[in-house]
Formats: sequence, structure tokens, C-alpha cells
Amino acid sequence: MINSGDTAWVLASAALVLFMTPGLAIFYGGMVRAKSALNMMMMSFAAIGVTTIIWVLYGYSLTFGTSQGGLIGDLGNIGLSGTLDQVVGAEGHQIPTLAFAMFQLTFAIITVALLSGAIADRAKYGSWVLFVAAWVTLVYIPVAHWAFASQSGSGGWIIDKLGALDFAGGTVVEINSGAAALALAIVLGKRDGFRRDPMRPHNMPLVLLGAGMLWFGWFGFNAGSALSAGSLAATAMINTQIASAAAAMSWITFEKFRDGKATTLGVASGAIAGAVVITPACGYVNPIGALILGLIAGVASSYAVSRKYKFGYDDSLDVVAVHLVGGIVGTVMIGFVGEEVGLFHGGGTDQLVNQIIGAAAVLAYSFVATLIIGKLIDLIFGFRITVDEEVEGID
Repeated sequence: MINSGDTAWVLASAALVLFMTPGLAIFYGGMVRAKSALNMMMMSFAAIGVTTIIWVLYGYSLTFGTSQGGLIGDLGNIGLSGTLDQVVGAEGHQIPTLAFAMFQLTFAIITVALLSGAIADRAKYGSWVLFVAAWVTLVYIPVAHWAFASQSGSGGWIIDKLGALDFAGGTVVEINSGAAALALAIVLGKRDGFRRDPMRPHNMPLVLLGAGMLWFGWFGFNAGSALSAGSLAATAMINTQIASAAAAMSWITFEKFRDGKATTLGVASGAIAGAVVITPACGYVNPIGALILGLIAGVASSYAVSRKYKFGYDDSLDVVAVHLVGGIVGTVMIGFVGEEVGLFHGGGTDQLVNQIIGAAAVLAYSFVATLIIGKLIDLIFGFRITVDEEVEGID
């Protein structure tokens, strides 16, 4: 009953997505100042450890168990019980449930690791570990159930009741992490010297290496979400490449017109912005649609980076500009350029409205819930290091 080719692809994709989190650690580690690099990288590794434990104990069950009113799963698979002999997938494309569980675990890991970039240089490591456990439980798991747990009309409310489309995590991963990053940046406040001292990346070769690892891993992220080794996976893979490359070029082109020069950090950030914007749409658009999304994302995210100084929030490594903005653009644009369902393909406005509602709901829930979790941890344990420790270096 198990399709060995599809299983091999999903297992390989799970390894690719897990590879993204060490890639993120290197990407973020190069972007911060040298005195904070190790701490920044350790925040990603904490995400790997804590999230894996939670996923095994109850995370998978609450995410993909029998839906309770479209809001959360049940505890029928607590401890991954009952999954050893189960399969998931359409007939002819069935894979072991444990392969699917492993693949989805890597999504949860990278999502919480992403938002660490918003609080670089100033968060207590112990408080971060507590935050990871609380956030994965109270924010990631419910949102993933809403958008990923399709159960023939009786699953998560976003996918099965609203009908909003999200192929690989535009809401669950990108908007979710971006909104949470904004909330955390507000809770912890600005870094000492924000707007006054130069806070340039200390190692651009590491940034480019990390960006390359993320780009590479994103093929598993998006194409693996097809859960089969067929034409849908091929579509998602080439769309990922097209959007990432287009956004890298549009970002540095926008920089050239705005600032008079293109930057190395710009091309790395642009590639990530392109991968972000195509994540929800990669299985629903054609290659020209992917090109359009990439070109838009590079400009939109680059512009958004400069807005944090105007609005006065210190999102250290531009998680909001890249992941929240890119996630919103990609999710909403399905309603315009999605094959058959998009407005530009004769689909009317219904899908567009559904996409907007889904994106707005995740943004609002993630922001408010993260704000509450962060405030509670700050009040009880303290979330921020002292100014002296920050000046000396958090490492």
C-alpha cells in the first residue's frame, strides 16, 4: 500500500527542511555583531531540541489529530501512539504516517527559530527556551491545525471551512513567525544604540552561506509539501527557484535606485524574500506567476526594511519585513494569480476574500498571543539581559 518513491521524496524533503535550521543559524549568526554570534546560533538549536520533544509528546496529535470544531486536534496520537502502522495520502500515493510526522516536525522547528532574529543581541537564553515551548504549544500548533489539517471537510477551519489555500506554509510559517517577531520586538524593546550605533553584519560570507543553505532546503520545504514525487512537486520546485532568483534581483535593483548601490546583504535577503512569497502559492501558480511574485516580493520587503526606523520598532534581523510582508503578499496574491481560482484567471473574488481572511486571522492571533506569552515571561522571569551585558556582548 505504501508508495516507496513518494516516501523517499518526503523523507528526503524532511532532511532538507531540517537542514534549513542550521542554515538559519549561520545566516543569523553572520548578520549579528561578533559578540552575539554564538548566542544567536544557539537560539536556533534550542528550537530544534525543544520543538522535537513537544512534537513527540503531544504536538503532532494536537496538530493532526481528529479536529475539535476546526480549532485543534485531539490527543489520540499522544506520544506518536498509533502511528507506526498508519499511512497518509491519496490512494496510490500513500506514505507512512511517521514520514509525514517527521516532515511536519521540521516545519514547526524552522518557524519558531525564524522569529529569534527579531530579538537578536538582547534576550536571555533561558527565557527564550521557555518561550519556544510556550509558543509552539499555544500558537504554532493551533495555527498549523487551522491551515494544514484537512480532514475531508471536518478539519482545520482555514483549510476545510474557509477554503483559503496555503500550499507550504504562507500562513503557518511566514505570517505566523513574522507577526510573532513584531510582538516580541515590542516586548523586549530596542537594542542599546539602536539608530545611533552601526550594527552591521560581522561576517558576510556566513550570511551568504546561510542564505544558500536556506535556498537549498526550501526545495524540500515547498516541493516536499506535494507529499508525492510527481508533477505537482516539480511545479513547486521550479516556482521556488524562479521566485527566489527574481526577488534577489529585484531587491538589489531597488537598492541601486534608492541608495545608489546594491549590497551583498540585499541579494541574500532578497533570495529569502522570494522563497517566502512563493511558499503559499508554489503549487497554485504557473512559472510566470512565480516570476511576478518574486519581483514584487524583492521590492516590497526591501522597502519594508526601511520602515522599521520610521515606526520605531527594533526588528534586529528584519523578520517582519521579509517573512510577514512576504507571507502576506504570497498568500493574498493567490487570489489574483492562482491557476483557475485567481481573479486574473477567471476565478472571481471569492478566493481572494478567503485568502485575506485567512492571512488576517493568523496575523491577529499570532501577534496577540505572542504579546501575551512574551509579557508573562518577561514579568515572571525577565526576558531581556541588562544593558551592561548587552554592551559587553551576550556571548
